[in-house]
Amino acid sequence: MVVTDPGRRAALAELYRRGWERYVTEGITEKPVRAADPEARARQKRITSSARYLADHLHEVPVLVVPCIRTRTDASDAVVQASQFGSVLPAVWSFMLAARARDLGTAWTTIHLFHEREAAEILGIPFDEVMQVAMIPVAHLIGESLKPGHRRPLDEVVHWDHWRG
Repeated sequence: MVVTDPGRRAALAELYRRGWERYVTEGITEKPVRAADPEARARQKRITSSARYLADHLHEVPVLVVPCIRTRTDASDAVVQASQFGSVLPAVWSFMLAARARDLGTAWTTIHLFHEREAAEILGIPFDEVMQVAMIPVAHLIGESLKPGHRRPLDEVVHWDHWRG
């Protein structure tokens, strides 16, 4: 679903802000900051600052894309959930890459899902039949360049033949 109506975007932004407040109140943003590695703490603070900025400015974003699945997986086992998300994630990722190629910025966000039912009401989505999986803000990039985000070395995240601690 593509949302350009200013009133609906503002209402979704308010849900996102409420979700962000819950996120902060529950201490979710602070847990990773306690990492022993100073670089990891600094990186997490930048991510938190960016997320806070989005919460404060989401109402200014000209387009919000809300990818949906035509079923709910709330009570489903992992294989059903993985299959459903596997059907939408590649499409959304392709959309985000295509947007980037056109100098548009995007971000995968999910905080509004704390209030998914209210978002469904705002957008006229039949909640019992359709599940929202994200909200993607889309806007022109500001600044001259993007830089890649930090990624942990592959040997820290790739496991061969068995899981290692």
